[in-house]
Amino acid sequence: MKKTRFSIAVALMSVAAMTILTGCGKNKANEKAGGEAEATFAVNTCKVSYSSLDDYLEFGGDVEPVSSVAVMPDQAGKISAIYVKVGDKVSKNQEIAAVDASRPGMIYSQSPVRAPVAGTITSFPGVIGTSVAQSSIIARIASTSELEISTSIPERYISRITMKQNADLSFDAYPSEKFTAHIKEISPVLDTTTRSMPIKLAIDSRDSKIKIGMYAKIHLVTEHKEDVTVLPYGTVVSKNGATYVFKVNRSGEQSVVSMIPVKVGLRVDNLQEILEGIHVGDEIVISGQSLLSDGAKVNVVSVSNN
Repeated sequence: MKKTRFSIAVALMSVAAMTILTGCGKNKANEKAGGEAEATFAVNTCKVSYSSLDDYLEFGGDVEPVSSVAVMPDQAGKISAIYVKVGDKVSKNQEIAAVDASRPGMIYSQSPVRAPVAGTITSFPGVIGTSVAQSSIIARIASTSELEISTSIPERYISRITMKQNADLSFDAYPSEKFTAHIKEISPVLDTTTRSMPIKLAIDSRDSKIKIGMYAKIHLVTEHKEDVTVLPYGTVVSKNGATYVFKVNRSGEQSVVSMIPVKVGLRVDNLQEILEGIHVGDEIVISGQSLLSDGAKVNVVSVSNN
């Protein structure tokens, strides 16, 4: 009898132990399964909308007069008189200096130096007493009413340059102001030394702030697109040679993502053009996508308009 009671007690204890172990195992399994099912990733998104996109090149160039003429004397000798200074406006045939061609034992009358064209004196390096020859440039006269900018484009960019392209200009002297210009001349040949193509831009409207010799920073728009879909650069992920974005699908309080293949186009600064795959109104993950996979649950922290 005692043996029977002991056997029953042992059996009951074994059943209880198995029940406890089985319950613990089920709880751990449920915990693990529940944790995987409920994994949620925090992301930032944006709503796709139409936008414009401008591709551009940036470079620099020097402001120059459209026309500039060198002034040379008719006689060799020494400069004996100067009647103008840099910045003076002169008319055609106006006397701007005189040269004394006298030599020891021979005295000549003063040889006048006249302006060959009307314009502004932009350079007069000589001083009285300077010896000059008939080939010496004693002054330069330029028209300051019309200015241009000369620069060169590296060979790899010449396919993006066409006549009449618009450009914005800025100068260190006026950092908060913008001026406009357009391409008016493209060289048919490249400089073999620098492997670059000379071009000239015409300044659209004359402004007294712009001076000959100033250095211009040029922002040249090479391509303009309207009504395109763009996303912040870095939104697109690459896998197995293809490009994708993660689109958010909302269902009540739950949000999951779909991995959408896309075709990318032009990149400008921090913007990436999307040619195919997304549409206006789609909500796309722009931050936190590196950990995502197709069908992953997400918690949208913020939504912006691109």
